[in-house]
Amino acid sequence: MTTLLWFRRDLRLGDQPTIHAALAQSDRVVAVFVRDPRLDEVAGPGRRWYLTASLSALNEQLDGRLWIAAGDPAAVIPELARTLGARSVHICRDSGPYGRDRDSLVAAALRRGDPAVTLHQSGSPYAIEPGTVRKPDGTAYRVFTPFYRAWCALGWPPPLPSATPTWLPPPPALAAAAALTAWRAELPPSPAAHVVAGEVTAIERWRSFRPALVDYRTLRDRPDVNGTSRLSAHLRWGEIHPRTLLDDLTTAPGDEAFRREIAWREFYADVLAGSPDSARTSLARGWDGMGWDDPRDLALLPAWQAGQTGYPMVDAGMRQLSATGWMHNRVRMIVASFLVKDLHLHWRHGAAWFMHHLHDGDLASNSHGWQWVAGSGTDAAPYYRVFNPVRQGLTFDPDGEYVRTWVPELAHLPGPAAHEPWRHPAGAAGGYPERIVDHAQRRALALARYHAARGRPLPD
Repeated sequence: MTTLLWFRRDLRLGDQPTIHAALAQSDRVVAVFVRDPRLDEVAGPGRRWYLTASLSALNEQLDGRLWIAAGDPAAVIPELARTLGARSVHICRDSGPYGRDRDSLVAAALRRGDPAVTLHQSGSPYAIEPGTVRKPDGTAYRVFTPFYRAWCALGWPPPLPSATPTWLPPPPALAAAAALTAWRAELPPSPAAHVVAGEVTAIERWRSFRPALVDYRTLRDRPDVNGTSRLSAHLRWGEIHPRTLLDDLTTAPGDEAFRREIAWREFYADVLAGSPDSARTSLARGWDGMGWDDPRDLALLPAWQAGQTGYPMVDAGMRQLSATGWMHNRVRMIVASFLVKDLHLHWRHGAAWFMHHLHDGDLASNSHGWQWVAGSGTDAAPYYRVFNPVRQGLTFDPDGEYVRTWVPELAHLPGPAAHEPWRHPAGAAGGYPERIVDHAQRRALALARYHAARGRPLPD
């Protein structure tokens, strides 16, 4: 008997519950990835380049035995199961809104074709499956700190040992190498064409970064230094499981700070699982009625997208995103605050732009990270927190190295001068644009709107 194992965002062989579940039914397993047009159309070229690199790495681990099909999974998976005579299909459980709907449709289509063929869900992309951590009264957490305490108290299982079924080779029409070559031929040129992805790379990156956790608390906010793990894309595509990282952490301060970052990812997944509409609508519904997206403000959106706002820290981040498909987390907060609280644009514009460009674009983390900055999400306080892009730059890029890396028009300005080119006679010599808004004025207007919406006067 043959079993079908359908990979999605779990592109690894180690610590893989679906492999163990498939082996429990048969040692003859087909490993398949379905190129879903619904997901293809919302991903930018960089993300698709990364995905092809990750699939190529997985195929290499499988000795060329990865099958790649294309089309609606509700049609493709039942047809593959019928052709192979498979009695079961195994997947990693998906808690996202689209993933849950898709998997329900696939399960129903399998039953229609043959009631004896079942869809088995095992494991999760998270250390603790979303929807599991609950308050004593059974409701979901909406504030991170109590969620974190409950999450740590509940705990998670250790990584699973390796398991090796007999992977069945694909027919030529479904061989991964040929399918990936054709897929890449459709994509426009991108720096991501040269990205290195996959489980082996993820494990090596973690091992090389692990000793640096001793300085993680102080360096993680510095985009000018290599102070973060850069594991976000590997986690997003399941090339490494968070259990693997958590199992390696101690109670040291740097390890604790890193554990909290993993927990933020799990918290946002939990929120999205309980409130699927929050992927695109504000949790605090009153926030949407605050006068966002005036046509004059919308006209400023292209400057933000292109990194031409006249605020160096914002522009450096946006250019890093376009060039690499990644942005430092501190800078993500800075550019998000600027879009919402300086340009007065709805957070959905920024979330959509990020999801299109980020290799690590994760719906839960992205949407709820944007809502945290906007003040429309799980934290009731950040509505009044407006990042000053100049002060943030001077604090977290004190020598201007990050800005000069991504904004070459300011390469002639030494040290922190790169953060305030308008203060220097030669500041515009490289062609850097003027500021598109006055931060102080726009901050005051944003705060006035927030306070009015909450029925409170501005403080004296």
